[in-house]
Amino acid sequence: MQCAREHIAKGNQLNIEQEAKNTALDDIVEEEHVIVEADHVSPTFAELGVRQEIVDALTADGITNTFAIQELTLPLAMAGDDLIGQARTGMGKTLGFGVPLLQRVSQATAEPGERGIWKLDGTPRALIIVPTRELCIQVTDDLEIAAKGLHVDTADGQNRPIRLLSIFGGRPFEHQISELKIGIDVVVGTPGRLLDLARQGHLILGKVQVLVLDEADEMLDLGFLPDIERLMSSLPDARQTMLFSATMPGPIVTLARTFLTKPTHIRAEHANDSAIHERTTQYVYRAHALDKAELVARILQAEGRGATMIFTRTKRTAQKVADDLAERGFAVGAVHGDLGQVAREKALTAFREGRINVLVATDVAARGIDIDDVTHVINYQCPDDEKTYVHRIGRTGRAGRTGIAVTLVDWDELHRWEMISKALDLAKDEPVETYSSSPHLREEMGISESATGRIGEGKPPRDDRKDRDSRSGGGRASGGEKRELAGQRRSTSPASRQRRRTRAGSSDAPATGDTASTAAAGADTAAAATAQDSGSAATTSEGGDRPRRRRRRRSGGSADKSSASGDTAGNASE
Repeated sequence: MQCAREHIAKGNQLNIEQEAKNTALDDIVEEEHVIVEADHVSPTFAELGVRQEIVDALTADGITNTFAIQELTLPLAMAGDDLIGQARTGMGKTLGFGVPLLQRVSQATAEPGERGIWKLDGTPRALIIVPTRELCIQVTDDLEIAAKGLHVDTADGQNRPIRLLSIFGGRPFEHQISELKIGIDVVVGTPGRLLDLARQGHLILGKVQVLVLDEADEMLDLGFLPDIERLMSSLPDARQTMLFSATMPGPIVTLARTFLTKPTHIRAEHANDSAIHERTTQYVYRAHALDKAELVARILQAEGRGATMIFTRTKRTAQKVADDLAERGFAVGAVHGDLGQVAREKALTAFREGRINVLVATDVAARGIDIDDVTHVINYQCPDDEKTYVHRIGRTGRAGRTGIAVTLVDWDELHRWEMISKALDLAKDEPVETYSSSPHLREEMGISESATGRIGEGKPPRDDRKDRDSRSGGGRASGGEKRELAGQRRSTSPASRQRRRTRAGSSDAPATGDTASTAAAGADTAAAATAQDSGSAATTSEGGDRPRRRRRRRSGGSADKSSASGDTAGNASE
């Protein structure tokens, strides 16, 4: 704790809680609030004792000074302490655990059983678990930047670059297995694929000595918790565990302490910052579901709009919104669970590179994805809770920048939004009823009077649709596809069709009690059927375009049955 205090930033409000796990899991040993001057310059990574190779790699990428969360966590993490790191989105949590992790693994000199990181033998020494594939790729990329030029000494006397590997679903097993056989020092992965490779014996977890749960509140939720417990049961008891997230509810913190040993809970915030981004201007509108698409199209023409992310609750809605905006002429992509991994990565890459400036996504992209210069975030559907809201709007206003967040609340979502507003103290419990033509929308968003719901001739993103259909085995045909298929069926149908009318559900043989009628016709069953078709054709020609309607009789006894048989015989002999 004393080591952390030596590096407290003078320009930040730093909230540090030292929590020890004794007999009671929720005993707080110390709670300290420090408010210092605002003209402070945070220390560099070199001043905090980071290896020169890592410092040079970060400097080459334009990173020299630390953020508050990094300033506080680095001394404790490099010393091997367990900790819980909490900071708002976009404040550098990845390097807060990534730099200490790389430093400790690169200095692995201990023998198995000794204190410290054991010598490297090709099995992983550090494991980072993340909830989504996209976040897995991003964390791996950030670590590779910091580890560029970093070499390690192995147990067999080699000196080689440190090896990192990302493991997640949607990719073939073969490449990941071959990399593990070569030897890996740091693994970043999602729970499902990690468990699969561990069960198959390809991923050895028995020597992992540093464990990180990124987006820990999500990882310890009910959906991921069973997988996390299975993975942690394969790890050594003597290890360092670090948890990082922007939101840490009380029950999650209590649960997290069961995995930690005397953890330090660090919360780093800038002065006067709340749980949400004060640099992000937030607007909340009560919008009708049928007008949302038009309203979003107007917002996308706001003055100064740059890269924009639109969030929905469901995969189907995400694709529907993306297709609608593409038809209106916007450069748009989609990221959701119904798309294959290649299509998701393609859309994110195009968004990062600026080839598209609108990305429609489910909450899969709201967790940790760091994309520069996102100016607007639009919640097309109200988030489920305040945690989701914080992570969504955290895609803009990152690293000291400003941004705009717009939330559209439908009438049936008002109760949910009211709870979010009260939980975050937004004072926006009753959103203003807003339509695409509302004057206050144009004024607040800076929308031109000449703006309409279209910006040009657009077409839907067919590539994404094809990928989604191929992945799901075809899916549901669209309206245009249905009409095209119907036309093909009509073109291949025979020019004339003859329909055989039957009774009692039989199409090949006469009804029961029809023996006398077939004898009177003087032919077998096939001949009777032919005569029936001929009779139907004659009736049609005699009666005009419409055939004569046959009266249906209710059978109440044997007399009625014989009458029905007589009718059939008569029709067959006509």
